[in-house]
Amino acid sequence: MLKVVVIGSECTGKTTLARELAEWLGAPRSEEYARRYVDDKRTPLDASDVEPIARGQLAAEDEAIVRAGEVVVLDTDLVSTVVYSRHYYGACPSWVEQAARARLGGLYLLLYPDVPWVADGLQRDRPHLRQQVHEEFRLALEAWEANVVHVRGSDWTTRRAGAQAAVLDALATRVR
Repeated sequence: MLKVVVIGSECTGKTTLARELAEWLGAPRSEEYARRYVDDKRTPLDASDVEPIARGQLAAEDEAIVRAGEVVVLDTDLVSTVVYSRHYYGACPSWVEQAARARLGGLYLLLYPDVPWVADGLQRDRPHLRQQVHEEFRLALEAWEANVVHVRGSDWTTRRAGAQAAVLDALATRVR
């Protein structure tokens, strides 16, 4: 099964793209658990929230994977938990990092922050640091030798087309 992970810094269209790819592929999708966690908590996050977010993300992914056939689409994965934990708190629990490495997706669509930042009601607090966070994602994925395609384009049609082409290429490569 191909795990397609839509990942990147905040407000780059990950959730929209993950939803559209899942519909286009007729594949199950896991949602970003941190989004639900923040909605439920309703207070600022701190380092003690990393592990519950990681456990919830794992459960969401596992539920989608059970329903998957050839492909599953993940609206972020544990790599995101690792990157943001390091970014905000300077470290990440070792079991979360180990699980992230062990469960790497087959294709990461790393969304470039070349679209306008739009507040979405969540605790999004670093629009001025999106490029820095993007680089943190890039470095983590590179260090773990993940299969990454950079998705760029300030218009949605270009972004979606680039992502779809990357998925088709990954699926075709798996067949060979």
